[in-house]
Amino acid sequence: MAAAKRKATTTKTPEQTAAKRAAGARRAPPPAGATKKPRVFEFSFARVYPLYVQKAERKGRTKTEVDEVIAWLTGYRGESLQRVLDADIDLETFFADAPRMNPNAELITGVVCGVRVEDVTDPLMQKIRYLDKLVDELAKGKELTRILRG
Repeated sequence: MAAAKRKATTTKTPEQTAAKRAAGARRAPPPAGATKKPRVFEFSFARVYPLYVQKAERKGRTKTEVDEVIAWLTGYRGESLQRVLDADIDLETFFADAPRMNPNAELITGVVCGVRVEDVTDPLMQKIRYLDKLVDELAKGKELTRILRG
């Protein structure tokens, strides 16, 4: 009786395994010149923003300081920042439509998530890393005037 309840296991022959692999290898390659964008580009800024605020607040900093860091980097202040949050735009659009990217952003150096921000080659990814680095510095207790490279 117990043998009847056991699930029958099937063993695949090496030929079956090779055929399955070969079938998977027949997928069409991506179109020439097409590169896959990182998923983070599609994240909503409204989804990421509360995480920045939580990180700062856990370390005794304020939402106002996070807003100041965002304003310094991107130019979004007060109502314009709130409109962006309400519009639920993605990070790619957030940075593309930024009122004024700070020219001193290139002074931001260091490591975020194991990646050196000054070595990031994709301009959009570098901007995202810049913002991550500024919020990290804020959360680590660094003086706001030093964070803003001022």
